[in-house]
Amino acid sequence: MAAATDPEPLSPDQLQLWQSLGRLVHSLPRALEDDMSRTGVTMTEFAVLLLLSSAPDRRMRMSALADAAGLTPSRITRVVDGLGRHGLVRKERHGQDGRGNDAVLTDAGLHTMRAAQPSHLASARHRVLDRIPEALLPALAETLTHLADALSEGNRPARDSN
Repeated sequence: MAAATDPEPLSPDQLQLWQSLGRLVHSLPRALEDDMSRTGVTMTEFAVLLLLSSAPDRRMRMSALADAAGLTPSRITRVVDGLGRHGLVRKERHGQDGRGNDAVLTDAGLHTMRAAQPSHLASARHRVLDRIPEALLPALAETLTHLADALSEGNRPARDSN
């Protein structure tokens, strides 16, 4: 007999979704990295360059960049430092309070991001977007955004969506 604290078993649909999601989170990054390998930047580097290209003055506080990219502070530091060694990003002291650093996209970084963008878009379409029915895109995008936001907020319990 199950204890009162044992979790309720997953329904067949929940189990299929959970197992498929597990496969996806392990296999998709490898496939995307393979696709991006010809561009000279990794998916993570491309994501950082893209985020910076969209930011005001092509600059973001390192902590905000880490949050936006879904990376830890130490990981974003390693990525930005690596991009900095290639002249694609530079770090500057934060202007308002002098504490912390901003990551700033250089002209070379913008050029690199723009050169890699067609490969990134082709990969996104081929690997994911073209395989999802158009009618499902808005609800799926909202759901995935909610899941990502919940993880960024420290794994707070999910809110009731009913």
